[in-house]
Amino acid sequence: MVFHTNMLPFFVIAGIIGGTYLGYIFRQSNRSLVNGAALGGIAGLLGPWILMTPLQSCTFEPERTSTDFVLGLFFFFLGMVTLVWMAQYASMFFHPNPKLRPSMGGGDSRGMFRSNMLVPILLLLPTLIILAMFLYYPAYETFRLATFRYRLGAPRVPFKCVDNFTELLTPDYGEIMMVTVSLSALIVIFALIISLGIAYLAYQPVKGASIYRTLLIWPYAISPPVAGIIFFVMFDPVAGVIDHLTTTIFNAGIPAWSQNANFARFIIVAASVWKILGYDILFYIAGLQTVPKDMIEAAAIDGANGWQRFRYVVVPLLSPITFFLIITNLTYAFFETYGTIDYLTRGGPTGSTNTAIYNIMITAKEDKWLGRAAAQSVVLFVMVIAITVWQFRTSGKQVNYGA
Repeated sequence: MVFHTNMLPFFVIAGIIGGTYLGYIFRQSNRSLVNGAALGGIAGLLGPWILMTPLQSCTFEPERTSTDFVLGLFFFFLGMVTLVWMAQYASMFFHPNPKLRPSMGGGDSRGMFRSNMLVPILLLLPTLIILAMFLYYPAYETFRLATFRYRLGAPRVPFKCVDNFTELLTPDYGEIMMVTVSLSALIVIFALIISLGIAYLAYQPVKGASIYRTLLIWPYAISPPVAGIIFFVMFDPVAGVIDHLTTTIFNAGIPAWSQNANFARFIIVAASVWKILGYDILFYIAGLQTVPKDMIEAAAIDGANGWQRFRYVVVPLLSPITFFLIITNLTYAFFETYGTIDYLTRGGPTGSTNTAIYNIMITAKEDKWLGRAAAQSVVLFVMVIAITVWQFRTSGKQVNYGA
């Protein structure tokens, strides 16, 4: 890592913050304050060093703009916070009080290793090596690639520092992120509501229920591009079946999504919801099988009607599955809708369906700017992580895991 003199005060601050924080944590848990301060100080210094290495500390160069400097500080202290947190978590495995160490068995003594920590670590080592090779190292390389002016076919690959990131601070990219968030939110909301309603109806004791449930799950086996093709054929304004039905019944055809932004968004949301619906129904049907029937019967005896039993008994008991599906549906909406958008609208009209993942693929495949695409993928990854953490902090506290 290249060291600039103006980085020294920030390294001192990072070391002091890391040492003070872990020293306080160690002191609160009746451990050595000196050991905690030393561990926190080292982590506070090492974290920024690791994260600034691929950047070559370029944001601290005197000729850099204030925007570059602020973004560099963000990465600097992000590295500090990440490594200090990892050091805090790792230190709990060596707590002098065995009762306060993290349990490998989730709080249940059954199935736990009663030997030292070396045995489970050795058993996990092959998995950790595979994760490091195929997940963590590619993620690091993506971040490093985002610091270069990398274009396919170009003879030179010059270093760009954080220019690929600062170039995203434009109204156009802000509009792309707004489209991404709005479409993803609509996909998640409608997918959960519709799948829960269908699953509740399919769970009722009717003849041939197993056949209905199997047919409802089938759409999940279809890839997003195929879902896009199906909805393209259905909603084609010239020869589509939906246009034919609306013209026959209402004497009015559907608008062309290539000219109507709102209708284009509706098509993308509808195709994406239909694609993920089978997955959500599968989990909701499994969750409904765990709902105690005596609680529903007790609510009926107390005078609750069908809607009240569903709203105040069934839905709260399904909250763990709903919370899980929110996270998985968000991941799907952010990362797996490229094929659907590409076959239906190609981001149009006028960018109304141009999401972050679609823009990344266009930048990499058609424009061949791999460095810019890598920077956009880092931004999208950080945004999804932030939303996921926010979900755990808010919705996760409202999940009811007990009957």
